[in-house]
Amino acid sequence: MSHYTEEQNLFRQSYRKFLETEIAPHMERWRQNGIVDRWAFTKAGEQGFLMIWPDEKYGGMGDRDFRYEQIIIEETVRAGVGEWFNTLHSRLVGTYFERFGTEEQKERFLPKCVKGETILAIAMTEPGAGSDLAGMRTTAVDAGDHYLLNGSKTFISNGINADVVIVAAKLGSATERHSMVLLIVERGMEGFERGRNLKKMGMPAQDTAELFFNDVKVPKANVLGTPGRGFYHLMEGLAEERLIAAVGNAANARRAFDITRAYCLERKLFGKTLAEQQNTQFRMAEMDAEIDLVQVYVNHCVQALNAGTLTANMAAKAKMLASEVEWKMLDLGVQLHGGHGYMDEFPISRMFTDARINRILAGSSEVMRLIIGREVFSDRYRSMFD
Repeated sequence: MSHYTEEQNLFRQSYRKFLETEIAPHMERWRQNGIVDRWAFTKAGEQGFLMIWPDEKYGGMGDRDFRYEQIIIEETVRAGVGEWFNTLHSRLVGTYFERFGTEEQKERFLPKCVKGETILAIAMTEPGAGSDLAGMRTTAVDAGDHYLLNGSKTFISNGINADVVIVAAKLGSATERHSMVLLIVERGMEGFERGRNLKKMGMPAQDTAELFFNDVKVPKANVLGTPGRGFYHLMEGLAEERLIAAVGNAANARRAFDITRAYCLERKLFGKTLAEQQNTQFRMAEMDAEIDLVQVYVNHCVQALNAGTLTANMAAKAKMLASEVEWKMLDLGVQLHGGHGYMDEFPISRMFTDARINRILAGSSEVMRLIIGREVFSDRYRSMFD
């Protein structure tokens, strides 16, 4: 039984064609330039492929079914254009306005976000604070009609292209380590500066930057959610963020499998194709089964998200398993390609280096194990045999 509706399958076909004609032909140039052209966002916005969930009055479809975003993620991976971080803009950051934004903020920001005229980013990570958000040092001091923002962020995706950045900061007067505020920082605000477009091991087309805030006056109208509750606002979005990562990881594992399978059917060794070698068959059989099992669990989590029952534990399992299976498949793919797997002209080589971050971003595999392990030994744990 299909996980998708007929309407969603038609959406997939349209989006696939859009990527093949409008996005994929430019990816090599974007990799060389270190950044995706801004028009990629506006082109997607024009055709209704950028943000699906906002209500029609803001320019969206008003359909909050996560399966649309799952299709977008899967097809983006399939086309080999994952460095265009459209889902970061559309679903990971954009939904903060739905969860915590005022009506005035939604009217002010969402229509341009839907059109791709305003590009979004979120800034949490600092040089000394990654997964431990409570360790951040960026501060926001209440100055009457505005907050005075000071500090720096690093590894910010869309950091160069972004017009609006949701910045997490410690409340300057607070003593509670989790007391934070989310601020909407806009391009052009005095004291808001961007640093380097950071050079990375992989995904060179995805602009990743340092951001600096020096006495930035952020008006109270740009406070997102409740001051002091920023940490908990961030936590509320993490389960979906990790599911977004898991969807992409599972899709990338399948793409690596397909590419490796095709290579093994053609490459000959000692008079036989690699596909005829028993070792190749056994290893690929194992990966086919593991990828399928991960995909089933990811689909289960998507259904849970739609039903409002996705938990942090479920999302952590999906993210950990999908990223680990993806890495296992990519490592096998490079190995079966032999020397060709080390050459940049072969897709498996780029996929290998691009994917190394996936066991780190959105929470490392070690942090996922901590989250899962805590529940295993908590009173909340329930065995299927209980």
